[in-house]
Amino acid sequence: RRRFGMKMGLDSIKRLLQRLGDPQLRFNAVHVAGTNGKGSVCAMLDSILRAAGHRVGLFTSPYIRHFHERMRADGVEITDEELAAITEYVSPFAEAMEEKPTEFELITAIALVYFARHNCDYVVFEVGMGGRLDSTNIIPPEPVAASVITGIAMDHTAFLGDTPEKIAAEKAGIIK
Repeated sequence: RRRFGMKMGLDSIKRLLQRLGDPQLRFNAVHVAGTNGKGSVCAMLDSILRAAGHRVGLFTSPYIRHFHERMRADGVEITDEELAAITEYVSPFAEAMEEKPTEFELITAIALVYFARHNCDYVVFEVGMGGRLDSTNIIPPEPVAASVITGIAMDHTAFLGDTPEKIAAEKAGIIK
């Protein structure tokens, strides 16, 4: 998928998820954007929601040690077998599209199917980059439980803007 590079926008992920039956509509979401602290905030929210008795999915980006830690249901990383099975399920839908999804869009779609299959009550999403045009921003206004923005600093300036204000506006794009 890396050959398709990175495309800012939500059209491709919307079309892919529609083909997959809109799995993003099957749970409440907590969406986290910002420059620093996103992973820590996501981990805390995951822990709090699980302690409250909810079935919780966690989507983080990027991974630190290995790919599987990006997708967790109830604190357990996706298994090799489940990752392979969901990828095999999603791939024909992606391949049938005229404009092929990017690597991150495909990973996002796989995660959404995974969380729907695990009947998560809540899913905590860490944006990949930015917010407004990040493929995780496919989450509709309902059922978003909360949007969280951590500290903002100069990052990804080629895509998000060359001032803290422009970057903040992009990250604020997750607010529903």
